[in-house]
Amino acid sequence: MIFTCYPTRMLLLALASVSMNAAQAQSHAGHGAPTSDAASQPAVTTMDSMQTMDTMNGDISSTPGTDHSAMNHAGMDHGSMNMGSTSTAPSDARDPHGYSNGYTLNTGPYAQKDTSGLMMSDMHAFGSFIVDRLERVHTRKANSIAYDTQGWIGNTYDKFYIKAEGDIERGRVGDSRTELLWSHAVTPYWDSQFGLRVDVGSNRPGRNWLAFGLQGLAPYWFEVEATGYVGEQGRTALRLSAEYEVMLTQRWILQPRVEANLYGKEDPDLGIGRGLSSAAYGLRLRYEFSRQLAPYVGIERSQKFGRTASYTRGAGSNVGETRLVAGVRILF
Repeated sequence: MIFTCYPTRMLLLALASVSMNAAQAQSHAGHGAPTSDAASQPAVTTMDSMQTMDTMNGDISSTPGTDHSAMNHAGMDHGSMNMGSTSTAPSDARDPHGYSNGYTLNTGPYAQKDTSGLMMSDMHAFGSFIVDRLERVHTRKANSIAYDTQGWIGNTYDKFYIKAEGDIERGRVGDSRTELLWSHAVTPYWDSQFGLRVDVGSNRPGRNWLAFGLQGLAPYWFEVEATGYVGEQGRTALRLSAEYEVMLTQRWILQPRVEANLYGKEDPDLGIGRGLSSAAYGLRLRYEFSRQLAPYVGIERSQKFGRTASYTRGAGSNVGETRLVAGVRILF
C-alpha cells in the first residue's frame, strides 16, 4: 500500500538507504573497525529514512523531540534580551505637551496670556434670541399679526429664558403671554423650567401665574414643551405644545405644530371654561436663505372646546376658524 501511494518517494528513499549503508560500511572498513562493532550498529532502514523525512517536513509526532512543556520558563530572564531598542527617548524628540516647533502654552509667539479662554464651553455664558413666528394672519373676518419669540442667556446647564407670545389686531395687543423662567438641564435632552407668567391685553383683566415645566427634545426629534401654572384664586392651567421639522431638502423645511391649553377652573371674565379650552394645529413651509433668516407660508386651524366654546358663541364669535399665515423666522 505504501509503495502504491508513494512510488516515486519510496524509490528515492530506498536508493538513499542503500547509499548510506554502503558509505557506512566503507567508512568502518577504511578505519579498520572490528567486524563485530560494525555488525552491532543498527542498519538504516527505509522506515527510518521515512521518519527522518517526516521530521524535516514538520511532522514531529513520529519521532521523539524536545518537550517544551517541561522547560522552566520562570527561570528564564526574557527581560534581559536585547531587542534592538532603548528605554529613553531620543535627544531631539518633541515635547508631547508642547505646541508645534516646541512652543508651549505660556512661551513663544502664540503664548496665551489669559488661559481662561481655553476653558470648556459649559464654563462660559452664551446667549441666543429667536423670532420663531412673526406672521400675518388672515381669517374671514379680520387680519392680525401674531408673534412667538424666546431668548436665553446662560451656560450649558443653567439658563435664563424670556418667552413672549401674542397677537396684535387693529394696532392693539389682543392677548399676550410673557414668561420669565430659570432653566436647568436635568438630562442631555431635557430642561426643567421654573418662573413667572404674566398675561395682559386690551380690554381684559391681567393674570399672574407661577410657572413650572419641562422643555426638550423627545425621541424621534419632536420638540416638546409642557408647562403647568398656578395662579390667583386657585386658578390652574396646563399648556402643551409640540413641533417637528421635516427636512424636504437642506433649505425647504416643513414644520407641523400642535398646541393645547387646559384650565382647572372657569374664568368668566376671560371667557375661559374648565378642562380643555382651546387647541391649534397647522403646517408651515419655510425656505432658509440661511439659518438666521427663513420666510414661510402656512395654514392653521384653531378650535375652542367645552365651556370656552359656549362663552365664545355667546359673544357672537366663531368657535373654530382656519387661518392662512405668512411670515418670517429670524435667529440672532
